[in-house]
Amino acid sequence: MTEKILNYKKHGLRMLLLTLLIYVADIALIVFSGISIAQAKTWWNLTLLVFGFIVFSLAWILFCGLKILKPQEAIVLTLFGKYIGTIKESGYYWVNPFCSGINPAYKTKLNQSGDVNDSASRLLSAISANINAHPDRLSLKIMTLNNSRQKINDCLGNPIEIGIAVTWRIVDTARAVFHVDNYKEFLSLQCDSALRNVVRTYPYDVAPNVDTTGDGLADDGSLRGSSEVVAAKIRDEIQKRVEEAGIEIMEARITYLAYAPEIAAVMLQRQQASAIVDARKMIVDGAVGMVEMALDRLNEKDVVKLDEERKAAMVSNLLVVLCGNRDAQPIVNSGSLY
Repeated sequence: MTEKILNYKKHGLRMLLLTLLIYVADIALIVFSGISIAQAKTWWNLTLLVFGFIVFSLAWILFCGLKILKPQEAIVLTLFGKYIGTIKESGYYWVNPFCSGINPAYKTKLNQSGDVNDSASRLLSAISANINAHPDRLSLKIMTLNNSRQKINDCLGNPIEIGIAVTWRIVDTARAVFHVDNYKEFLSLQCDSALRNVVRTYPYDVAPNVDTTGDGLADDGSLRGSSEVVAAKIRDEIQKRVEEAGIEIMEARITYLAYAPEIAAVMLQRQQASAIVDARKMIVDGAVGMVEMALDRLNEKDVVKLDEERKAAMVSNLLVVLCGNRDAQPIVNSGSLY
């Protein structure tokens, strides 16, 4: 279904004044007819009185056609089940009183901007419901959906918890209303599905022999290190799924990322062990370089001549001193080296 934009003229104020004028004239007609009947009961006076009461009881229908639209709001109008069009420009309008606005997601409460979900806000919402509630209006503002965290297995099978925030807006009101049953719930479900499809192609951290781009070559992509790339893929995946609902996805961001509680402690130990190994490797590489430099300097300066056995002992002692966890306790040898 294609969206039709209605360019109605803003005659709301004129119709309001005209309806009030009709009521004033009708009341004057009823009073005049009543006085005339009291003086002379004729069929003409009775007809005017009946006509006045009929107008008085039906003129309120004109008030049903008055519509107020705020900026970034739209109303989808239907007449006896047929789609008439959409009004998007803000203003005070008068439309066919028998037209009705449709917003199937009006009562849907999700964890997103524009919805009331917490108990503290329900009381305030209930108080102002009669004033600000518009069940037939669609919001065209940019909204944020913060879906609940999901537990998903990454490409290595490790369970992780991840949450995303999706920024979206309605761009086609006809599709949002008529192509899906409830566009808010539809968006929420598609976000969950798209997130699961994208996350299972990435490891939590950089892992060897893992292809995250689909080109057949291993790369360094990961959920923790490539958050921008992952977020862009999640946005594109969601956009493909909600295109039919007339929704545009502005941005998708990862708001929470962690290992699942059942493996969090084990993965922490693994990270600590990996960090210790990397640190030891750096210490050993530095110690070997310092020992090599010390032996070269001794040979250049011809300070002392050491045979192979003494060099091995010196290398052993230097490595123990440089690679040890504690400060070395030197022992002074007062005798001969030989």
